[in-house]
Amino acid sequence: MRILGLDVGDRTIGVAVCDPLGLTAQGITTVKRKSETLDIEEIAKICKEYSVESIVSGLPKNMNGTIGPQGEKVQQFCEKLKETLGLPIKMWDERLTTVAANRAMIEGDLSRAKRKKIVDKIAAIYILQGYLDSLGTRL
Repeated sequence: MRILGLDVGDRTIGVAVCDPLGLTAQGITTVKRKSETLDIEEIAKICKEYSVESIVSGLPKNMNGTIGPQGEKVQQFCEKLKETLGLPIKMWDERLTTVAANRAMIEGDLSRAKRKKIVDKIAAIYILQGYLDSLGTRL
């Protein structure tokens, strides 16, 4: 079962997909946001290419667990994505995934310019991997 992981932001959408066994997440791309319609079309192409059966999207929450304006935007986008694609979408708490992604890249000695280009894709990997780990499918 292939699951797509998304880190939805205002300017970009980080995209990751799991392996066919649902054990590990791999980064695919970062979609540069153009319009909601074009963004959904791009994600639809990726879903078709990888035979995706469900989607996990990061849900940005405030540190106290409440959902703020950014979280509401992500929920609205995912609702339209769900209506268009007809795939189930699970929302996953993404607090600190971007921080963790940046920390991992700093430890890997990537320059600031390189980090900026791939941080959303790395965050999507963290979101999807966290979800996969919660399923207990790891050996």
